Amino acid sequence: MAQDSVGPLRLLWLVAHGQAASRMDLARVLGLPQSTVSVRTQALISAGVLTESGEGRSAGGRRPKLLSVNAGFGHVWAADVGSRHVRIGALDLAGDLLCVQERPLEINRDPAEVLDAFAATVREVFTESGCPGRMLGLGVAFPGPVDVGAGTITLPSRMPGWRGFAVRDTLGEYFDLPVVVDNDANLQALGESMAGAPGRTLLAVKAGTGIGSGLVVGGELYRGRAGVAGDISHVRVPAAEGRPCTCGNRGCLETVASGAALVAQLREQGLAVETTAQVVATAEDGHPAATTAVRRAGLQLGEVLATVVNFGNPDEVLLGGALSGSEAFVAAVRGALYERCLPLATSELRIDRVRFGADAGLYGAGALALDEVFDQAIRSGR
Repeated sequence: MAQDSVGPLRLLWLVAHGQAASRMDLARVLGLPQSTVSVRTQALISAGVLTESGEGRSAGGRRPKLLSVNAGFGHVWAADVGSRHVRIGALDLAGDLLCVQERPLEINRDPAEVLDAFAATVREVFTESGCPGRMLGLGVAFPGPVDVGAGTITLPSRMPGWRGFAVRDTLGEYFDLPVVVDNDANLQALGESMAGAPGRTLLAVKAGTGIGSGLVVGGELYRGRAGVAGDISHVRVPAAEGRPCTCGNRGCLETVASGAALVAQLREQGLAVETTAQVVATAEDGHPAATTAVRRAGLQLGEVLATVVNFGNPDEVLLGGALSGSEAFVAAVRGALYERCLPLATSELRIDRVRFGADAGLYGAGALALDEVFDQAIRSGR
């Protein structure tokens, strides 16, 4: 969100985390006119999301009324779907994570069957969690391109049979609640953007079984015209030497630097690895072949990211996904960026792991769901 288009979740986050106690505080922190903040705050009060009572200290005029988040309004659920598992959590109205569970889920099956199993798993986790208040909505991150407007999966390279499948509407029938869906890398970026000062530009990369990235420009998630902004996995790189990719092209970054590619490379060398997490663990144990493969993948990713950093000049490059658990991988990405980017582009650039770790996608999916819930509540006046 640009500073003149701050959404309701940002206002609630500031109030819930003690950074703003009144409308005047919100205007000061956000750099917005008090009239603008007052209109948006009043909408949230009318919807029952915020409450306003008591009096704060006077700054020379009338004592301001104090704002607080109505925790009894409810909470949303979020899910981050991977190739073989799903991470599920609940978030309160301020976007804070209340609970998390991870369960097995194979997505390489018929989408209707997968979503049936997914819905049953979410209900089971919801029942076990004991989270207070009602379930208001659901946000889901999928490991493939998503048409956010239509709520469908588009051109998935690792999800055969899912192309055009109406995941949002199908899940809406299961839960009879507002449901939002997006790409997992986009939601990782959105989740990371909720922490820290508003208005930043950040590039968040998810390097796991596949490779993807999300771009937040001036605090607002940038998806591009077709919703595939940030899909760096299919950039052609010399190191790939024409290797066939699941997208149908050859020589893509994903064929040499993704977790799936590293598993294949190391198995060819006789290592008994099945997952990206096992590759990382083997590298962290000091196995020469695994360490070399992980470091080389980081260098190849960093070379691609250098072009993006030089072009977009972000404030931060944040690394997530299973491969970010390897110090060798992170160091290699960082080294490639410093070597290949303009000094001005990296002089104040923060290159680090995602703040929220494996939960970054949940924060983003929850934020997307909360925005939808708030928009509906404001429109209805409930």
